[in-house]
Amino acid sequence: MSAEASLGAAIAPTSTPAGPAYQPSSDDPLVGAAVPADTRQSWREQLDRALAGINWLPFLATVAAFAILFAKPIMLLFRDWWTLPEAGHGLLLTPVAIFLAWRSGLLPDSKPQRALGLTLLVIAVLIRCAAGLAAELFTMRASVIMALGAITIYQFGFRQILHWWLPFALLCLSVPLPELVTQALALPLQFKASQMGAALLEMRNVPVRLSGNVILLPGRQLFVTEACSGLRSLTALLSMAVLLGALMLRTPISRAALILLAIPVAIVINGVRVFLTGFLVFFVSPSFGEGFMHITEGWLLFLVSLSVLAAFTWVGGSIERFVVRRREGEAYA
Repeated sequence: MSAEASLGAAIAPTSTPAGPAYQPSSDDPLVGAAVPADTRQSWREQLDRALAGINWLPFLATVAAFAILFAKPIMLLFRDWWTLPEAGHGLLLTPVAIFLAWRSGLLPDSKPQRALGLTLLVIAVLIRCAAGLAAELFTMRASVIMALGAITIYQFGFRQILHWWLPFALLCLSVPLPELVTQALALPLQFKASQMGAALLEMRNVPVRLSGNVILLPGRQLFVTEACSGLRSLTALLSMAVLLGALMLRTPISRAALILLAIPVAIVINGVRVFLTGFLVFFVSPSFGEGFMHITEGWLLFLVSLSVLAAFTWVGGSIERFVVRRREGEAYA
C-alpha cells in the first residue's frame, strides 16, 4: 500500500453521519458551482494541493515583482482608506473579501490558463506604468486588482475568478472613485439634500429659505457642504448592498433590486439628516450643526440606513422563499 493510501486510510472516518449529504447551491457566492459533497475538499487539502502545484522559484520571483511594481498604489490605497471618509469602507471590504475567498476555497477541478493569465498580467503592468507616468490614481489602483485576477487565472484558471466573483467585486468597490467622478456626483447630491431638508423643515413650520446648497434660518445659516452630500454613505451602502445581496439573496433580480434600492435610501436618509440638523439648530442649539454632535448624528443615521437596507434584504429573502414554496407546491400538485 502506498504512503498516500495509508494516510488516507488513517484519516478516513469510521462512520457516515445520517441524513442526506449537503449539496451546495450553484449560485452560492461562498461555494460557486455545485460540487458533490464527497468530492469537496477541506481547506487543508486545498492548501496542500495549491502548494504542491507551485513552482517555487517563479512564484517567489512573481511575488517580488508584484511587490516592487504595485507597492506604491497599494500604499496610496491604504492611505486613502485611513484618511478619506468616503474611502474608509475599504478597510472593512478588503478583509471581508480575503475571508470570503479563503472560505470558498479552490475549485477541485481548476486548471491553470497560462497564456490568458500572462497576457492579462502584462496588460495590468502596462496600465500601472502608464497610470504612474500620468499620476492617475484610480487606474493605478485598479491595475492592482487586475494583476491579482491575472495571477489567479494563470495559476487556477478563469473559472476560479467566477468562483471568487464576490471577493473580487468587493475589492473593486474598495477602490475610491476618481476625483472627477466624485466632484460630478457631489454637487447634485448637495442640492438634493438641501431641497429635501428645506422641504421637511417647512412641513414642521420652520421659517426657511433655500439658496442653492445654503439653508437660511432666522439668524442662522446651514451650509450643505460636499462632506454632507451623502456621497460617503452612498458608496458604503452600495458596497453593503452587494455584500448582503450575495450572502442573503439567491436570484440576480433580487440582488439587483437591493443595489438599486440602496441609492434612494442613501439620498432620503441624508435629506432627513439635513432636516434634523436644521431642526435641532433652530429649536435646541447651534452646536448641533457642527463638531461632535453633528458627526454623531451622521453615524446614527447611517446605522438607520443600514437597518433599512437589512429590512429590504429580509423582505427580498422572504419573497424568494415564498416563490420557491409556491413552485414546489405546484410541482407536487
